[in-house]
Amino acid sequence: MHDSAVVAWLLFAVHASLQLVFIVRALLRPHREPSSRFAWVLVIVLAPVIGILAYILFGEVNLGRKAVARLRAALDALPPAADVAGASAEAMIPERWVPLFRVGYSVNHFLPVAGNRAALLPDSASAIAAMVADIDAARHSVHVLFYIWLADESGVTVMEALKRAAARGVVCRAMADDLGSRALIRSMHWRDMAASGVRLAAALPVGNPLLRLFKGRIDMRNHRKIAVIDNAITYCGSQNCADAAFAVKARFAPWVDVMARFEGPVVRQNQHLFASNWMAQTDEDLAPLFAEPLPAQSQATSVSGFVAQVIGSGAGVRYSAMPETFVALMNAARRELVITTPYYVPDEPIQAALCASARRGVATTIVFPRRNDSWIVASASRSYYRDLLEAGVEIREYVGGLLHAKTLTLDGEVTLIGSANIDRRSFELNAENNILLHDETFTRAVRARQQVFLDAAPPVTKTQVDAYSPARQLWNNTIAMLGPVL
Repeated sequence: MHDSAVVAWLLFAVHASLQLVFIVRALLRPHREPSSRFAWVLVIVLAPVIGILAYILFGEVNLGRKAVARLRAALDALPPAADVAGASAEAMIPERWVPLFRVGYSVNHFLPVAGNRAALLPDSASAIAAMVADIDAARHSVHVLFYIWLADESGVTVMEALKRAAARGVVCRAMADDLGSRALIRSMHWRDMAASGVRLAAALPVGNPLLRLFKGRIDMRNHRKIAVIDNAITYCGSQNCADAAFAVKARFAPWVDVMARFEGPVVRQNQHLFASNWMAQTDEDLAPLFAEPLPAQSQATSVSGFVAQVIGSGAGVRYSAMPETFVALMNAARRELVITTPYYVPDEPIQAALCASARRGVATTIVFPRRNDSWIVASASRSYYRDLLEAGVEIREYVGGLLHAKTLTLDGEVTLIGSANIDRRSFELNAENNILLHDETFTRAVRARQQVFLDAAPPVTKTQVDAYSPARQLWNNTIAMLGPVL
């Protein structure tokens, strides 16, 4: 046999062995739907080189052993989540809603706690203004965490407020995702905050991108948006620290968000989320924060305030936390279910639950942006339209900008608000924070905001979907088919 033939056979053997190794890895990967395993095997077999590279980059939900170990060590050093915000208020929740909060408890072990109040901020600028006012009034501590933090008017305004607070002796800690906020973290603004006494940390540092591949997926990010002031006030919603004009993707502007300001015991649960993220990236112990008594106003309003619970999903907690939460909420609807989300790439249980909600007579409405900053998600989302419409789900597409709000209201009584989208990235890759609550007054306010979005969102009809060209249908369905792969 010629040397060239020997080399060819050796290369073939190496190639076939690599294919077999990655096929086996795809089949053995835990928490995968059969369709996902099949899709990965198909990609590796039909496009071996590209398929193997794609699997290395995107095939496994791997935050990195060191990152997971640090997060678990941080959680072990903090007080148990069930102990940070007072006793369970499950007895105050109507029986039909109790299972929802039990699902929430299964995620982080945060209890549903009573005595909370909330205000829905009118718009993005008002949310930043309220946050800055609270930072300016802070006496002890300010903690902020954002996925995207830009050096625009809003971003700089928050930075200046942090610098002022640090100058008067308030302990300020600021964290931003190392990929989502990479421009800011590498800018003079970040260095100026550090020089002013603000304690800084980058969430999930990327480091050398090539070396990062051996440590964990680079696209697993901290997508949370949290602010906690004086252990007594917190903000939760969809808004990053940026103007509605959102300079990095200005052609989709304005970005339309929903943000709420909370007081009460639920603040401590958001503080616990922040502390676990902070301690996973730094050597600073924040456990003493939870030795402080709950604010007197929280204790005084334990009867009049509403019940709420933080749900913080991510790679460091149990698998399928957010999709199970969404499915539980959808299945609990009896009269009305209204959802706003910019990104919709569901797993099969969520699509089925949404369709089932409409089929049993619930007025089920979901609102997406007409123009999406992700063409991949936009195409995948529209592949689900026909089944939703045939089931009776009302689909609307908002035309007043990029609707980025992630809200869910249920029968006029229950609200979920936060950072999680209804897509696989939120479900498997991102760290998210949400607040689930039972309160008719606040839910009415969120529902009124949803109605503003609905009024600016023409309905999508089955006739329109039927008019999609075969090429467009093929494209949408092909992109959606890649959902289990990515």
